[in-house]
This record gives sequence, C-alpha cells and structure tokens, in this order.
Amino acid sequence: MRPRLRGCLVGVVVAAGLCLAAVAVLRPGTNDPAPPAPAPTRTDIVSERRLDERRLELTIRSRALDATTKVRLLLPRGWESRTDWPVLWLLHGGLDDHTSWTARTDVEALTRETGVLVVMPDGGRCGSYSDWWNGGVGGPPRWESYHLKELLPLLEARYRAGPRQAVAGYSMGGQGAMLYAAKGRFEAAASFSGALHILGPGVPQAVMAGTAIGCFGTDWKRIWGDPEEQREVWRAHNPYDLAGELRGVRLYVSAGEGDLVEDLANRAARAFAGRLEELGIPVRTHFHQGGHGHTSWQRELHRAYPLLMSAIGARPA
Repeated sequence: MRPRLRGCLVGVVVAAGLCLAAVAVLRPGTNDPAPPAPAPTRTDIVSERRLDERRLELTIRSRALDATTKVRLLLPRGWESRTDWPVLWLLHGGLDDHTSWTARTDVEALTRETGVLVVMPDGGRCGSYSDWWNGGVGGPPRWESYHLKELLPLLEARYRAGPRQAVAGYSMGGQGAMLYAAKGRFEAAASFSGALHILGPGVPQAVMAGTAIGCFGTDWKRIWGDPEEQREVWRAHNPYDLAGELRGVRLYVSAGEGDLVEDLANRAARAFAGRLEELGIPVRTHFHQGGHGHTSWQRELHRAYPLLMSAIGARPA
C-alpha cells in the first residue's frame, strides 16, 4: 500500500476516536465480548535482536495482552555507561506498528547525537492505548496496563531507562500520548494529529466506521462500550475530559489542514487546546497546512523535540 493511501486509511480510524479497533490477539469475526483469558504466569523477555549499532528489538510475553508483542529501542551512544538515561516514548498510529517511526521518519538521525533512550512499542493495529472494556468483563487486550505496568518497569530494571521520561505520538498515538501523560508518569507529552476529543460531534460515529474499516469483524463496542450507555468509560479515555490531569506536564499539540481526516483531527486538537486554556494549563500549539501522514508527523516531531528533551534533561544536538 502506498504511504499516502495508507496514511489516509490510518486517519479514518484515528480522526474519530480515531483509530480504535482490533489487535492481533483478538479473534476476527466475533462480535461478542471475549471473556478474560487466564493470565500467563509472568511478563518476560522472549528474545532480544540487535539490528544494528543502535536498534535493539525485543519480543516480550505480556500478561496484560495474554500474547507476545514487540518493542523497538534506539540506544544512545555509550548506552552501557549509565543506568538512568532520559527516555522518549514514540507511539504509532492505527494500522501501523513498532517499526513505523524508524521506517518512515528520520528519528534515528534526529536522536543520534542526543543522550536519550527511544522506546517504540507496539500498540496494536487499532488498540487505542487502552485497556479494553470487553462488555464490562475486562481482560485482554490491556494495552495501557502492558505499556505502563509491565514494559515501563521492565525498561527501568533491565534496559537502563531512567525516571525522566517524555511521550509523543501521531494519530492514534497522539491520543495515547495524552492518555498516558495524564497518568502522571511523563514530564512532557506531544500529540501530532491525535484524537484528543473522542466525544466531539460526529466522532463516536466515526469510531464505528473506523473499526469496520481498520479491523473488520471486531465489535467496536469492545473498546469502550457504547458512547451513551458507557459514557463514563468513554470520558475516562478522552484527553479532553482528562485535561486537568495534565497540569505540570510540558505539552505540545499540533494538527494540520489539507484532507478530510486531518481536518477532523484539527478540530479535536483545537477543542482540547481550548479546554487546557480554560483550565490555565500551558500548551504549545502548531496548527498548520498539511495532510494526515508521516511527512507532517516527522516535521512536527522536529518542532516538538527541543521541548521534549528539555523536559527530561536531555540535550538535542
């Protein structure tokens, strides 16, 4: 699939809730909530694969997902010389995976001279960086629990990650960045074309459409339930409603204008930024001309990078 076409498809899933849907651990074609599967006995490293001097790819057995998953690391120079490196998490968008940032942007070159450990986890094709509601019974996939309660401590214990961490993401990952920052573990957060107000006009309907397109056969209600009947579940995953939890976090929000998907993301981002302003929470914004794709997201990462690095005590070259 050509990058432009793929980017637009990602956006359909993202601009609404944007990009909510199934992950590989789900059984395609089932519309009934899956009961929680028995949790594996532990979270562990299945394999480590050194791809080159800086890229290290891990395969992890996750209890929260009841499956194996991958994460790609970009190691700083002299990685073995200290145990408390500043950390930058980069979250991908819908239909993408843990390889997307290195495959489609210049993040390797951007971070080469900065003393920062870059963490790029898989978040599911349409996982929404959330613990799925699953008809009220919970259970896997639990993406938030995997990232924050399993992977983050694992990186600190075994891969020299320090306590000062920032998070950024595009499209679905932009929503995830703000959701995770609201949990209090990150010094800074940046959203590029993220779904930052999932209860805005027309957005729940777009969630249904995005799930149907991006993860065919999965009941969209498995993620957060019905937007009316499970309103509180939706609010608990809506950056707009969680804006007050971001006080003290360095924030960057951007979105463009140039295609239907990006225009939807733009409206969500402006509503979110307006909510922050109402609460007296500082945010740096950049609303620009540009479509929903990696060309824009690479540019926005460059713009946000000094802010992110300053917040965690790393110095970009």
